[in-house]
Parts: sequence; structure tokens; C-alpha cells
Amino acid sequence: MEFYLEEPENKQLVIQLIIPKIPMRNKSATLTYYKKLGFNESGNTDFDQYLMVKKDHLEIHFFLFKELNPDDNYSQIYLRCKNIEGIYSEIIKAGISIHPAGSLQIKPWGMKEFALLDPDKNLLTFGEEIPGNS
Repeated sequence: MEFYLEEPENKQLVIQLIIPKIPMRNKSATLTYYKKLGFNESGNTDFDQYLMVKKDHLEIHFFLFKELNPDDNYSQIYLRCKNIEGIYSEIIKAGISIHPAGSLQIKPWGMKEFALLDPDKNLLTFGEEIPGNS
């Protein structure tokens, strides 16, 4: 089976986007947190057990999992970005906590990264490629 991220000549487009779906315990708390990160609620908002947020070209979906133990949650999202230092600065100004081991730093794999934990301990890692490391 072949999947295409771009429409090749004379073939049907199969995949347009990859959208992560991660757990949440409380829709209101999750929405409040992600609004601080600059996301807005999108899609049909009538569902208590499902949430969709969007910022720029990124979309994240959440499903209700009330029994989730955050200490056992291993969900992770990697967000490639530009101007990571500006994003980091804005997150600090907004009073959002940085992961205890996730301050802005250059990684051996050629990325500048930092990380956050949302209210359900979903790990959000922001990364920007260091020029010359492609």
C-alpha cells in the first residue's frame, strides 16, 4: 500500500495531515492550558468527551480518559517550530511551567529543544533544527 503526503501526478491524495490524539481527564482544564499556549478550540465543540484545538497549521485532538493516572501517562508530541527562542520566551512570560528536565538546550542530534508537561502529563517537546544540521 502506498501513502502520499503530497499529491503525486495522476494519483489520488491519501494522507493530508497527521493529527495526534492524546488523553485528557478534564476538557475545561485542558482547553485552558492549551489556550495559554495560543491554541483555540476548533471543530464541533458539543462533545464533552472530545476536544480539538488548533494553532497555525497544527491540530491536536484529545479524548476523555477520566481514569488516567498522569504519572503513568507516556503520551508525547514533538512540535517542530521556527523561532524557538521566541516561543520559549513567550511561554515563560505566560507563566507556563517548563518540564523539570526540559529547559531550552541544544541536543546532540542537532536540534534546539525544550519541553512542557500539560495537566495530564502529556509531554510536549518543541524543537527547531540548528542551521547546518540537516
